[in-house]
Amino acid sequence: MALTAGTRLGPYEILAPIGAGGMGEVYRATDTRLGRMVAIKVLNGPHSERFEQEARAIAALNHPHICTLHDVGPDYLVMEYVDGAVLSGPLPVEEALRLALQMAAALEAAHAKGITHRDLKPANILVTASGVKVLDFGLAKLADGNEATVTQTQTLAGTILGTAAYMSPEQSEGKPADARSDVFSFGAVLYEMLSGRRAFEGESAVSTMAAVLHKEPRRLGAPPALERVVMRCLEKQASRRFQSMVELRQALQVVTAEPVESQPSIAVLPFANMSADKENEYFSDGLAEEILNLLAKIPGLKVIARTSSFAFRGKEQDITKIAEALRVQNILEGSVRRSGNRIRVTAQLIHAADGTHLWSERYDRELADVFAVQDEISAAIAQELQIKLSPQAAAKPRYTPKLPAYEALRKARHFHWKVTAESMEQAKEFYEQAIALDPQYALARALYADYLFGRTTVGMTPMREAAPVARAMAQRALELDPSLPEAHNVLGVLATTYDYDWKEAARRFTLATADESASPHCHLSCGLYYLLGSGRREEAVEELERAVQGDPLQLTIRTFLAVCLGAAGRYAEAEEHFRQTMDLDPHFVWAHYYLAELYAARQMFVEALPFAEKAHSLGPWSLPSVGLYGGLLVRLGEPDRGREIIQKLGAGEIYGASAGLAIFHACCGEIDLAADWFEKATEERYPGLAAWLQSAIAEPLRASPRWPKSAALMNLPEKAL
Repeated sequence: MALTAGTRLGPYEILAPIGAGGMGEVYRATDTRLGRMVAIKVLNGPHSERFEQEARAIAALNHPHICTLHDVGPDYLVMEYVDGAVLSGPLPVEEALRLALQMAAALEAAHAKGITHRDLKPANILVTASGVKVLDFGLAKLADGNEATVTQTQTLAGTILGTAAYMSPEQSEGKPADARSDVFSFGAVLYEMLSGRRAFEGESAVSTMAAVLHKEPRRLGAPPALERVVMRCLEKQASRRFQSMVELRQALQVVTAEPVESQPSIAVLPFANMSADKENEYFSDGLAEEILNLLAKIPGLKVIARTSSFAFRGKEQDITKIAEALRVQNILEGSVRRSGNRIRVTAQLIHAADGTHLWSERYDRELADVFAVQDEISAAIAQELQIKLSPQAAAKPRYTPKLPAYEALRKARHFHWKVTAESMEQAKEFYEQAIALDPQYALARALYADYLFGRTTVGMTPMREAAPVARAMAQRALELDPSLPEAHNVLGVLATTYDYDWKEAARRFTLATADESASPHCHLSCGLYYLLGSGRREEAVEELERAVQGDPLQLTIRTFLAVCLGAAGRYAEAEEHFRQTMDLDPHFVWAHYYLAELYAARQMFVEALPFAEKAHSLGPWSLPSVGLYGGLLVRLGEPDRGREIIQKLGAGEIYGASAGLAIFHACCGEIDLAADWFEKATEERYPGLAAWLQSAIAEPLRASPRWPKSAALMNLPEKAL
């Protein structure tokens, strides 16, 4: 029966009703002893056991974003009175993120006490001047409590309809719920905060629950990274969601609503090839890339690397959206028309916020003047953006290669970027041609050295065969240009992966990344091979973050940032970056492979298997992926199938097979065998082993008696031990 104003419950005087729920009514009241406002929840019907459970649940919690329990009486609870409004949307992204992080922190605290809320919905979240308060633990499940079915806990007409839209699929089916059920409900609430509509809707409780079980919510239209977090919360299978509120909170922290940086910034889009001969695309690409490289040498100007800016080739997208994706203020676009020995270059500098043209120019020149055109365009942009050109850059004249060698190098890079077996052979031919045409062209030698090392990472050339040639090329490049970062970078990589000389690696990477214009590729190599390989995990993360800032859409860089995050124990952030990479390219083999490794390291073998299988299907040439896939099959009770898969590794004599067998045995938990094969892979100088040994999946090996010997074979510094 409803209480009226003036009714007394012990020392509490009822003032007015606030609302009603499935188990009782809530009233605003005064504590006559202390003279403070309180909220009283009065039991309605036969729910005494559940009511006592709510009291125990709330009493166990002490958190600024959870409603505080003051007192317990016969069939009533006395709680903190919260002066706030029920959560509703749509909200600006920044505000939604702020409140979501507070909600996540509250639920994280509850889960740490063994309490699952199980009824998270907007009606149970109040927004106050200081943030959110999570209310109503009436359906909370204690770790030692008994389950209750939906029909037992939702009895009032209309209540189940409001709750059904936020219940996890397992709750809708009456199955046991755990912390991952709150993750689902959290996702449904956050979806509504951002969009102003429910993720799952129906005309009845039954149709709403059917939508939860079988339908996918409509696209949010939120920033992509935030949308990925929400949609992962709303996965139908609990194993595919964030596995804890800690992971979810960490993922939200990654998603920031930062404003565009105040630092001047620019992306150079691929120049359109307007020539009659479409094969001249390499030339237009090369011109844009050279201008990009010149701009990167201007202090104070953030320049997005080629991979990310060229991702928009041929896409009719709004300049503003491109700038938002790359987080830059300005866009340079242009076109090239080549006819015989004449070229016509047009270029436009666009301010992305309003689409206005800051500067544009057309150049009609002889082909031999292409280098002067590049310099003129970069100087004009610097002047327009009011950035002072580097005195050092002005003092040191840029080497002007012979035009045929320049064209050959542009062709080599064009084919190199395609990264297929055929294109890599074509790239090799043009690299060698560029060097033959102009033996003084230091950059051509340095990039060819990098190409040779790259072949070892995909199993195309054994390291012992490629390393001496790559080293000689890089050293000759430095004789021609002692400050060339690309050459120092290659020698740094060889110092870590071939020589295991960590002091030399430190020296080389310092030289490679010292300049403000150091490429994201140099930061990637330094972070992955040197910092992570030597056990400096957090520093590796910072270095890879610099690389991502310079090339945000480059798949390899983002993947290895995730690898470093996983090695540092920041699993939720690592997983988010892996999934971002897959969103950019669902067929990028390494994102699938390393996500499978991350799951396997955490004993989540069921979750790891589909990603390992996908990696194996996308890159059957990758022998480590063969080992991981086979090992997971064995671990999940399919030993015959798993050992059939690894037959491709033979007796370990093929280049890369030793690494594959090491990963296979590590995945199977056979640490001594894994150590044997890692030592063989170390002797073969299989690239990236030191970095791999710092990852989460190698933790059992690092903890074993075999680790000191394995570490000694690589001369690992004390930090890595």
